[in-house]
Amino acid sequence: MIKKILRFIAKLIGWFFLISFFLVLIFKWIPLPFTPLMAIRYFEHPDEEIKHDWVPIEEISKNLQLAVICSEDQNFESHSGFDIEAIQKAIENNKKGKRVRGASTISQQTAKNAFLWPGRNYVRKGLEAYFTFLIELLWSKERILEVYLNSIEMGKGVYGAQAAAKSWFGKEAANLNPNEAAAIAAILPNPREYRANPASNYISGRKNWITQQMKYYGEFDLDKPRKVKE
Repeated sequence: MIKKILRFIAKLIGWFFLISFFLVLIFKWIPLPFTPLMAIRYFEHPDEEIKHDWVPIEEISKNLQLAVICSEDQNFESHSGFDIEAIQKAIENNKKGKRVRGASTISQQTAKNAFLWPGRNYVRKGLEAYFTFLIELLWSKERILEVYLNSIEMGKGVYGAQAAAKSWFGKEAANLNPNEAAAIAAILPNPREYRANPASNYISGRKNWITQQMKYYGEFDLDKPRKVKE
């Protein structure tokens, strides 16, 4: 009986790895029609309209691409999915009773948004690490950023760059200027509570910091990853 149970569990694990691998491989090329978070929000807020318009990365302003990198993960171009330095800093600050944002990379957030559910338990974090490894293995950095910018929550019922650009500024994602892009990036820590336009004093302060980081960042080209300064 025990052997049968163990064989059954082994088969389940094998099927999980096989299906997850091909799922990530398929989404290397085709747009994600929806995410687990969208489904969760639908049941949490059934009267809330879901706005989600997938656009290729060529139709997303470089300003927004750079703004989210400067805001969320400045080592995105050079790391392999995990920012070890940021994780170590977060651990040290947690020991001191402090909380630090920034340990979760864009790759990790993409893995979570595309394939998993919100949460902080060890099972979810373990699966997040697994899917992060897979997308870094199978996708390009450009594809990871494309999926990220088309799937993240950017307001109540607003998902992705195109829907956010239209909702907050009444324009296409391709036409966002640096200030507008920074305003959208500024609300990402809590997009259901913060507003990109009109921005509160807090969001205006974050927006100004992000625009400064965009100026300092230097050349932005995912085809030619920049070297991180030591």
